[in-house]
Amino acid sequence: MKISIGYSPEKGKPETEVVIEVCSEWSPKGAERFLQMIQDGLFDGCKMHRVVPGFIVQFGIAADPEKQAKWQHTIKDDPPGVTNGTGTICFARRGPDTRSTQVFINLNDNPDLDSQGFTPFGRVVKGFEAIAASYAGYAKNPKPDASIIKAEGNAYLDANF
Repeated sequence: MKISIGYSPEKGKPETEVVIEVCSEWSPKGAERFLQMIQDGLFDGCKMHRVVPGFIVQFGIAADPEKQAKWQHTIKDDPPGVTNGTGTICFARRGPDTRSTQVFINLNDNPDLDSQGFTPFGRVVKGFEAIAASYAGYAKNPKPDASIIKAEGNAYLDANF
């Protein structure tokens, strides 16, 4: 299944169409969770809050704290399979079976992530250039605090970044 979203790599820049192909055979639980979150609108207004140049772009904290709270339960890991190649998308995690809402897109081949349990559930098939051009100023101090984003949503990001 392919998901099409509008994405602007930087505030004030025009949106670019980004198409993500979700591959349930790679990560059945991850793919199902991602599609459920899309259908529920979790990512509506969601901002890329972590950009590590040459590594990943991360997003997945809802703009609305109430919506975020609904999805905080975690899902079990899928077995490793496809490598973390350029343009693949995975759930972020803090350890085994801790995937919730945050996902990242690999900006380069990152095979070291394979053995750490990061299993791709899809890949960007259109618009990768916009993702790769994401504003990286958040990588500098002060960095956005994920716990505050979860509690305050986009209000925190808009006021501080």
